[in-house]
Amino acid sequence: MAVAKEQIRQIILENNISSVADIYTFLKDSFKDILQELMEAELDATLGYEKNRKGDLLTDNRRNGYSTKNLKSQYGEFQIDVPRDRNREFEPKLIPKYQRDISGIEEKVISLYARGMSIRDIHDQLQDLYGIELSAEMVSKITDKILPQVKEWQSRPLNPVYPFVFMDCYSGRVQRYPQHPSRSQ
Repeated sequence: MAVAKEQIRQIILENNISSVADIYTFLKDSFKDILQELMEAELDATLGYEKNRKGDLLTDNRRNGYSTKNLKSQYGEFQIDVPRDRNREFEPKLIPKYQRDISGIEEKVISLYARGMSIRDIHDQLQDLYGIELSAEMVSKITDKILPQVKEWQSRPLNPVYPFVFMDCYSGRVQRYPQHPSRSQ
């Protein structure tokens, strides 16, 4: 879904955006608001009606307030209110129970580790780039998860011979010279 230029200009004016930091703050707040609305819509779908619009729907289950949840994302840490239902049937799919990290941080850590970065360097990179304070111990725990696969790959049996082919070529214009009149015979 693309945003029209007029809408962007209106957002800039309404939110007094004048720097990259302002944009980042706006995106963080918007991300939180969008997640909150998606959680509300998910509960609407589970209950079968929108908030304050139960009408004549025959159900004994209804909304039952909120519980707070601290999340880590690519926009930093923030708190959302997870809606609840009376019968405890609502289990969010967007952000499952007990999930606190929605940034894909494990994949980022493993990727940086695979590129040869030290645990301290990974810790510093996550802090600098994403504003996520992840302890060196936690980085170590994440990288320890993949060590068995790394060790297995490093100790895999190798073929005795690996054939390879070198190819060489020349690419250029062929220049033709006109024949000398005395040699034309």
